[in-house]
Formats: sequence, C-alpha cells, structure tokens
Amino acid sequence: MTEKTSTTSQPSFIIRFRWIGIFILIIAAAAYYFFMPVVNEQATAVKRLSTVIRTDIENTVTAAGSLTSKDWVEIGAQVSGQLKTISVEVGDIVKKGQLLAEIDATVQVAQVNASRASLDALKSQQVSRESTLKLATLTAERQGRMMKEKATSEQEYDQAQNDLIEAKASLLQLKAQIAQSEASLSSEEAELGYTNIYASMDGTIVSIVAKEGQTLNANNEAPTILTIADLTVMTVEAEVSEADIGKVKNNMPVYFSTLGGGSRRWNSKVRQILPTPTVENNVVLYTVLFDIDNADKALLSQMTAQVFFVTSSANNVLTIPVGALTYIDNNNEGSSKKAINVGNSDKGRMSNMTDDQRREMRAERIKGEGRGKLVNGKGRGSRRDGEGKRNKDTAANYNRSKPRNATVSREISDGIFETVKVRIGVASRISAEVISGLNEGDKVVSGIIQPNTVKPKKSSKSEGNRIPRGL
Repeated sequence: MTEKTSTTSQPSFIIRFRWIGIFILIIAAAAYYFFMPVVNEQATAVKRLSTVIRTDIENTVTAAGSLTSKDWVEIGAQVSGQLKTISVEVGDIVKKGQLLAEIDATVQVAQVNASRASLDALKSQQVSRESTLKLATLTAERQGRMMKEKATSEQEYDQAQNDLIEAKASLLQLKAQIAQSEASLSSEEAELGYTNIYASMDGTIVSIVAKEGQTLNANNEAPTILTIADLTVMTVEAEVSEADIGKVKNNMPVYFSTLGGGSRRWNSKVRQILPTPTVENNVVLYTVLFDIDNADKALLSQMTAQVFFVTSSANNVLTIPVGALTYIDNNNEGSSKKAINVGNSDKGRMSNMTDDQRREMRAERIKGEGRGKLVNGKGRGSRRDGEGKRNKDTAANYNRSKPRNATVSREISDGIFETVKVRIGVASRISAEVISGLNEGDKVVSGIIQPNTVKPKKSSKSEGNRIPRGL
C-alpha cells in the first residue's frame, strides 16, 4: 500500500516542477522584452575632420590612342624588273642616299646603249650637214657678187639662195632630232638609275614587303619594297569623344603612358585637332595629334597609349576635400548663400545636426559644386556656379582655374570650431586648391559620420528611461 502512494505522488511533483519552470521562462522573456536595450535615434553625429595638406591637383580629359612615327616613307620601285638584292634588314638604321636594293638592269642597260649609239649617229650627220651649209653659204655669196657684175644668170643666183635655205633647215632639223635623242637617253639613264634604290631620308627600316628574286611590275603603280620611318620623334593619335573634344585645345599640356612603360610618363603639347571625325558603333571620335621625343627609342609604332589632356592643374599647393566647402556667390561677394551654422554658441561649439540640417547641407553642396542639377530654376547644365550660370572657368596657364570664394569650418581646439572664408583655385571631384584662408596642418570639417542606430519599439511613456545595452 505504501509503495502505491509513492508511485502515484512522483508524477505530480514532476508536473508541478515543469509548470514552475515554464512560468519562470515566461517571466524572463517578458522582462527581456520590456527592458531590451536600444540606442537613441537622436545619437550624436560625429564630424569627420580632414587635414590641410600640400599636394598636386589636376583635371584631365582621358582618351585612348596609338603611336606612329611622325615622318615615314614607303620606298617603291619606279621600273619593272626582278628584285636582284636587298641590302638591309628590318631594324637597320640607314642614312639618306644609302643603297637599299637593286633591280636587274639588263633591259635598261640595253636601251641606254642603243640610245647612245643612235645619238652618236645623229651627231656624225650633224658634221656633214654643217659642211653642206658652209658650201651653200659660199656659193650663195659668190652668186651674189656675180649678180652685181651681171656675170651670172638670175636662175643660178636663185638656185644658190634656195640651196642655202635648205642647208640651214636640214641642219636645224638634225639638231632637233639630236635634242630629242638626248632627252630620250636622259630618261633611259634615269630609269637605269632607278634600278638602284636609295634611302630618301634618315631613319629605321620598319618593314620589308618584297623579297629577293621577286618580279616587280611598275607599269600601273610603284610596288612598295620597304618602309623607312624616323623613330626619334613619334606622334600619338588620340581618339577623343565628341563630349570632351570641346575641352581640348591646341598647345594644351598632355601626357600619356603605355602598357609596357610601367609608371613612366611622357609629356607633350597638343599639335593639331583633325576636323573630320570617325564614327565607331555610333560613337563620334575626333583625332588629336601631338608629338613626343623618342631619342631613347623606348616608344614603338602601334603601341597603345592612355592619354590625359590636362585642362587645369596646380602643383605643390594646399588642398582640402571638396566636401568641406560651402561656395559663396562670386557675383556678390558681400552676401553669401545660406550656410550651415556649425556652432551652438558664440564661441563656435559644435552642436548636433538634425536631419533637416544635413539635408540642407547636401543641397548647398550640390549647388556649390555644380553637379548638373536644376539650379534656381534655370534648367539642367553641366558645371554651374551658385546662381545657375555656366561656369566659364578656363585653364589659361593650366595651373590655375578661376578663383572662387567659399567657407569652411576650421577646428580651433578640441570641440571648438570657427567659420573661415577661403579662396579656392583648381578643384577636382575630390579635392580643391586653397589659395588663401588656411594654413598647412589646419583641420576642417569635411563631412558627418552617422553612427549606427537601432530604432526603438513603440512602448509606454515609462520606456523612456530604458538602460542602453551593455550598461
């Protein structure tokens, strides 16, 4: 009987224990829910500080290009015949007048010899006709004297005069034939000279397209044998899109690098912008030419070049991030645009920015930097100033842009800031040149770092005193 009582009471104890455990878990879950730590949505924003440093700034237009020699010439054959010898190889450096190749001159030599023999025959006839002319001259003179003395007939006199005229005409005709033969001989001698092919300029043999023993036919066009190029001066042909060609000007500084050149940079100036574009896949490209000295022969034809046209630049100047700037209207320097007040007291102490202030700051920054948005209702543009007008900044010397006025927030000491007016020169999309207003090493506010926040749950008024996580 006792054993039955013990056996029936044990399950009841276990059941009570389980219910107690469940109740404790429910209490713990409820406590965690009501006392769960949160981060205030209005957490303090941290200001990003940047140091005024000295560096280089430049704005560029990029393009792809290829290299070719500035001066080059294709050497061809002016006479037909078999290419007998080629005296050079690709890569050889040649001088103007140096023998490059020879064409079999058998036919040309035979023609020259025949013309010379014909010319000699004509010159021998000239001696005979000159003698005939002399005799006709003497006879005509004698008949003239006899005619005066009535010692001859008029018929003999007239015959002597006619013989004289015919002798002169015959000699003139022969002289014309001799001149024609001499001209033909000169042409044939020139053709004979063309069988020896000489360099027309100093340079390097860059290609040989013919082979020894090949028969060349120069009747229709001059067949090319080889090409000479001056590799000491190279030309870069850069393809610039129509969107950027307006920024490229003659004599503008330009530099480029090659795939195999490592970090080496070649500098030059724009020589010419070709007016006729090429269209590739509906993209209009204009060819821009500039030359580069290649005395060390590091550059070769058909190399690919990454080209940078410098529209404006400044070297070794004070710079700050563009995010630190609030631009001021240049047309009315006395009245600035509405800027963010970064101080919470007359001493310039920083206060927490609200969402509205941050949005206003971004809007002002977009206006100042001219990002092509609608500005003051004056339409969409490219780079615009504070009043919505086109920014006509130019880089006359390529080291200064049109200066602009702006303000920055400079740190005086920990947590203390002041608004400073600065003069800005060259500005890129990342940094801007400081002409005046700041010194190297100054710290300015360049942005706001938003902390990670956890949105609090809706609860009763008593939840305002919840303890943050970790405390």
